[in-house]
Amino acid sequence: MYLATLIDIASRRVIGWATGDHLRRPLVVDALQHAWDDRRPHGPVIFQSDRGRQYTSAAYGQVADRLGIRLSVGRRGQCWDNAVAESFFATIKGDLLDEHRWPTRAAARSAIFEYVESWYNLHRLHSSLGYRSPAEFEAATTA
Repeated sequence: MYLATLIDIASRRVIGWATGDHLRRPLVVDALQHAWDDRRPHGPVIFQSDRGRQYTSAAYGQVADRLGIRLSVGRRGQCWDNAVAESFFATIKGDLLDEHRWPTRAAARSAIFEYVESWYNLHRLHSSLGYRSPAEFEAATTA
């Protein structure tokens, strides 16, 4: 099972995600569309990713263009260009994925949903946010 995410770099909130049995363009398009549908941003949006072919494909670029999203990719061999995403994946692996096994993909997806939407975004404290959750940080910065 694969997990694709879009994370708001300012708040560390996972704003779009999708799971699938492959790591191809449709999976990352689903995550991008989820983020767009949830946020409906007003103003410029830049999406930073690694250089994976699913993120650099012409078809993915066309979807991003249609949504008004500018794509940016990290430098070759510079994993810290995507450090926020790398940190999230290390966290979810340590908190959830390495500790459990699920009998079905549906059960795993449900566990990921609960983790992201009910724990990580709403309650998990981040030192980079002054020990606030992504939701608390966003509430404080939009008030």
